[in-house]
Amino acid sequence: MINLAKAQRIAVLGAGAWGTALANAAAARAGRHVVLWARDAAHVAEMSAERENRRRLPGVMLSKKVEPQADLATAVEGAQIILAVAPAQAMRDLMMRLEGLIATDIPVVVCAKGIERGTDLLMSDVVAECLPGQRVAILSGPSFADDVARGLPTAVTLASTDEALAKALAAALGTQILRLYHSTDVRGVEIGGATKNVLAIACGMASGRGLGASAGAALIARGFAELSRFAVARGARAETLMGLSGLGDLVLTCSSAQSRNFSFGLALGRGEKAPEKLAEGAHTAPVLLELAMQSRIDMPIARAVADILSGAISVDQAVGILLARPQKAEG
Repeated sequence: MINLAKAQRIAVLGAGAWGTALANAAAARAGRHVVLWARDAAHVAEMSAERENRRRLPGVMLSKKVEPQADLATAVEGAQIILAVAPAQAMRDLMMRLEGLIATDIPVVVCAKGIERGTDLLMSDVVAECLPGQRVAILSGPSFADDVARGLPTAVTLASTDEALAKALAAALGTQILRLYHSTDVRGVEIGGATKNVLAIACGMASGRGLGASAGAALIARGFAELSRFAVARGARAETLMGLSGLGDLVLTCSSAQSRNFSFGLALGRGEKAPEKLAEGAHTAPVLLELAMQSRIDMPIARAVADILSGAISVDQAVGILLARPQKAEG
């Protein structure tokens, strides 16, 4: 069994803003070497030469202990912990590429938030399908890459069904600045992270339409009620949802233009062309609605987002539909 407390080599797979920030954070430990893998060899060459990820996280210098790498086999060779930071819809491809490259006792920490389209699977289930028997954990919570990269205090949740693994990984990856709380409620942590992205799009659209701060607060509160109903029905623990990976992440993502999902909704609410690269919540919304219908869970805000994205209704029509819902007791 690997002694994670003494892990000296970590592979971060995915050189987006979040992957870059996590690579710098992981390199904060004395004597540690971190490999930051990207698919694009030209991107890797740029990072190596400039010591900066100008494409994804400009203005933040890479730690001297972070090694950009374009070859996946080389990146994971000898790694004692792997952080998988690919987008949710690309996670399966990455896991399939890892087959045969890592031993099953090497923990894979998934750092993506979403539900896979076509299979309706959460990320831990995707890893389990592609790498049977692999030790898996989920990292999620209220965090912006720029904050973590600049050393601003951040707290997130690390979850695994194996409590000893969750504790060991939290101790190995946490720092004084990046505080990790461990949990065994993988379902709660994953669903909180995936669902809040959809709700953040709704909050962005409300802001873009100029509906005011009161409407935004109402969307967060009622959105949390939707998230909680759905997550508990799918096996999550209510206390998890009240924590960092549930309510904490929801509040952050729904209230700042730093959030890609909020910004995506903001553009739609203003009547602007949606960004070419869809926010993760846009991929998750139709899948979330499908799962909610299967579980007979009422999620009117998530439904409105999915219907807007499909072109079935406009933002203004969605607002009208939500406001016309029957009066009811809060809950």
